[in-house]
Amino acid sequence: ALRYEGWEVQTANDGMSAVRTARDFTPDAVVLDMMLPDLNGLEVLARLREQSASVPVLFLTAKDAVEDRVAGLTAGGDDYVTKPFSLEEVVARLRGLVRRNAQHVDPNRSQLSVGDLTLDEDSHEVARAGEEISLTATEFELLRYLMRNPRRVLSKAQILDRVWSYDFGGQANVVELYISYLRKKVDAGHKPMIHTMRGAGYVLKPAE
Repeated sequence: ALRYEGWEVQTANDGMSAVRTARDFTPDAVVLDMMLPDLNGLEVLARLREQSASVPVLFLTAKDAVEDRVAGLTAGGDDYVTKPFSLEEVVARLRGLVRRNAQHVDPNRSQLSVGDLTLDEDSHEVARAGEEISLTATEFELLRYLMRNPRRVLSKAQILDRVWSYDFGGQANVVELYISYLRKKVDAGHKPMIHTMRGAGYVLKPAE
């Protein structure tokens, strides 16, 4: 149901799957049920925090399980909703968590990371799965813009405006050209991260 609200969703049916999915997907937020078949919600939260201290976690708890709610927040959860709940309430809580988390991100951080791809904005070092990638200045700026907006479809006009700082008019094919350059360097020998959304633009997301 969250997909109808514009969210990209990855699901997991048990705790271990949730941990693996969060590691591979690097989500903006996690919705976590206290009751799972293998690990309980608190155990999953502890493992998620080992991977990412900052990802916001929204707990789903039983209506009268006060102890669960207290334990979840004490253990590092960010918010909770009680069952039964409405989709509107979950969406509102998630939006609030993501917005609040974005405000707390260190604006001076130099490292961007999407999946196994990393980019250091200070040293201009780029690596995929630990292997260094050499980029030209323009390729670097294009990749940085994509990595600052993971899973977001960016139009050619947006890319031209941000990376080249002016309108190329009918020469938007320069974006296609540089995207192809990046693909040869970033995706070579790996599952693709840079995708063309026909008629819409381009998106960078963790390899599936």
